[in-house]
Amino acid sequence: MGTIIVRTRKDDSKAYTAQIVIKQNGVTVHREAQTFDRKQAANAWMVRREAELKSPDGLAQKDDPTLGAVIDRYIEESRNPIAGTRAQVLKAIKNSDLGETKCSEITPNTLVTFARELTETVEPQTCGNYFSSLSNIFTLARPAWGYPLARQAFDDALIVVKKLGLVKKANERSRRPTLEELDQLMEHFGRIRANRPSSIPMQKIVAFAIFSTRRQEEITLLRWDDLEEDRILVRDMKHPGDKKGNNVHCELPTEAIAIVKSMPRDEERIFPYSTDAISAAFTRACKILGIEDLRFHDLRHEGISRLFEMGRTIPQVAAVSGHRSWTSLKRYTHIRQSTDKYENWRWKSSPRS
Repeated sequence: MGTIIVRTRKDDSKAYTAQIVIKQNGVTVHREAQTFDRKQAANAWMVRREAELKSPDGLAQKDDPTLGAVIDRYIEESRNPIAGTRAQVLKAIKNSDLGETKCSEITPNTLVTFARELTETVEPQTCGNYFSSLSNIFTLARPAWGYPLARQAFDDALIVVKKLGLVKKANERSRRPTLEELDQLMEHFGRIRANRPSSIPMQKIVAFAIFSTRRQEEITLLRWDDLEEDRILVRDMKHPGDKKGNNVHCELPTEAIAIVKSMPRDEERIFPYSTDAISAAFTRACKILGIEDLRFHDLRHEGISRLFEMGRTIPQVAAVSGHRSWTSLKRYTHIRQSTDKYENWRWKSSPRS
């Protein structure tokens, strides 16, 4: 016989956890639980599952790992590096109550509950990142490995959390660094490089991010073999659906080409550094220098804005940025053509390190 346990969440709402424990000869042979927002739903699920388990093959063993175990397998078997924010998010999910839940026990209600509890400590935009990372897991689990993880359950939950405002798209940022701020950063990174020649060449990476309009993770994946004179193949470019396999040829402005050619060809990758290390170095520098609310990703926005200020058309900018849909670039159409503010920037032609 199952039992229902009631607990109060941080927002004072009630959670009803239905538990089923089956013993044979005094030994527990099956245990499962599911949490609901209503007691009636918990009771209905418990009655249904008990009936299913009493069938002749109800207790047949199936490959039913926890979601955390599926995440581990996804990371292990993926041929594309999983790093940065996505790696951090997947680790957080794995270590949560949801990560300890078996695949067969994850329902739309389970995922909605996870979103509710998550938004007690993070913004809906961050919760959206969690669900974006989960999407790949739910897409692959059943067809790739035969795990009882239902994609439909995820899709149903996503509809609910969007309607409830538990997940939202990140707000578009408009922060652009000033030349003074960039000078401070470049001088700071130059001092570090002078003291520690083996440190990351952040001067080159910052300048390349601006002139190439490349994202941080894209920079770390660029390979010498993918360089073709004035363009380069950008692997696994970010995409609203799934970036895996989304490889796009992007033009390289002359300033970006010069930086690439200044890099040593000792390894397969042009910039053989981790996104975590680059992010940490940039964030730490901004904090030390007192530069507020500036992120590495803002350098891409700066680079795209610069191209429009130089009089480039949307198709011309898209050829550099890699945007397949020009809709995303319409936010820049208010920018008036002026001059290249980097024309006389002393770090433009050859960043020192």
